Amino acid sequence: MTTLCIRQGRVIDPENHIDVICDVWIENGHISHMGHIEEVADQEINATHCVVCPGLIDMHVHLREPGEEWKEDIESASKSAVAGGVTSMCCMPNTTPCLDHAGVVHQILNRAKEVGLCRIFPIGAVSRQLKGKEITEMRDLSKAGAVAFSDDGLPIWHAGTMRKALEYASSFGYLIIQHAEEFELTKDGAINEGIVSSMLGLKGMPNEGEDCMVARDIMLTELTGGRYHVAHISSARSIEMVRHAQEKGLSVSAEAAPHHFALTELELLNFNTNAKMNPPLRTEADRMAVVKGLRDGSIAVIASDHAPHHEDDKCCTLDCAAFGIVGLETLLPVSLELVHQGHLSMSEVVAKLTSNPAKLLGLDVGTLGLGKKADIVIFNPSEDWMLDSKKLRSKSKNTPWDGKIMRGTVHYTLLGGEVVYQKEVSS
Repeated sequence: MTTLCIRQGRVIDPENHIDVICDVWIENGHISHMGHIEEVADQEINATHCVVCPGLIDMHVHLREPGEEWKEDIESASKSAVAGGVTSMCCMPNTTPCLDHAGVVHQILNRAKEVGLCRIFPIGAVSRQLKGKEITEMRDLSKAGAVAFSDDGLPIWHAGTMRKALEYASSFGYLIIQHAEEFELTKDGAINEGIVSSMLGLKGMPNEGEDCMVARDIMLTELTGGRYHVAHISSARSIEMVRHAQEKGLSVSAEAAPHHFALTELELLNFNTNAKMNPPLRTEADRMAVVKGLRDGSIAVIASDHAPHHEDDKCCTLDCAAFGIVGLETLLPVSLELVHQGHLSMSEVVAKLTSNPAKLLGLDVGTLGLGKKADIVIFNPSEDWMLDSKKLRSKSKNTPWDGKIMRGTVHYTLLGGEVVYQKEVSS
């Protein structure tokens, strides 16, 4: 039996209402004890001045494997994830082929096991070939290992398909995750519709493109009794509708991506293609609405929407550039700004990155409970570093934070009690 002791860190485990400075003991890959023991472990880590919490769960990641491995693959994404403190990723189904049958789910799970750095939980497609019409064999996908269903990055545009999906998935308790976008309102849009799009002479994507889809889906959720989740919510009105649905007792939840509570459409004024994403960066009022939703609990989860693209997809005009940014290594420091700015407590941010997504998806991770898998991140929340996109572990470098000072440094990431990432010590 091998033992590892993490000494004197600030241990935060929202699932078990723990926020205390103490030791964490690990035996054979599982949490065995919290508190002081007069023993010497086989391996010890000094976590003074650091937070020790469950490994982060990113429930919205685009792995690009299979089909677009020049942008990202499971190995490179896993290396990027653990460098950012993420020990569990949920991968979206828009691969080639897409995750609309059990074989692709098995392929991803087998490859993740070979790499062995990070737990990967596939999200199955709602519709065959992501075309939005004919639903997949969701039950077979769930038996193969899918943990939820979505057509992201495409919306489930057909109302009849969405109704059937909510009904079918609810029969075995699974979540439907929606990329809320009405194409008839956003077609050919590049950025948020408003003053900035007018200044740049670009077609915009109005908030209503998100809002009307969220409104439709909430009504269908009430009709079906299903479980509905809004991915990367960005519009103030959509957040208000989610809040109202929750007050009515509907099973409606939402996630926010860090870029939507940290940045606004002003990032596009210099035609920065690395700030082009979908949903687009919106106004300051929308940004603050996302912060409010995180603060009052309407938005339960923070997820990166990690969307890697080759530099050729971004080195072009803004209207032609691909949507999306990488986010696995910036997920934690950008989220910690909510703490530094006084919007949320450290425990609240950790919950939105660990126990909350675990509960939504029914995952047996995201906690430091005794006997649980020792998936752990140790980070210094006050330590600054400069982001150099060339040093990102991801194959793709499309980030709007290149050259920016980030606050919050991961020192160690553990998966099943094994160190899978350790911060490099400067010589």
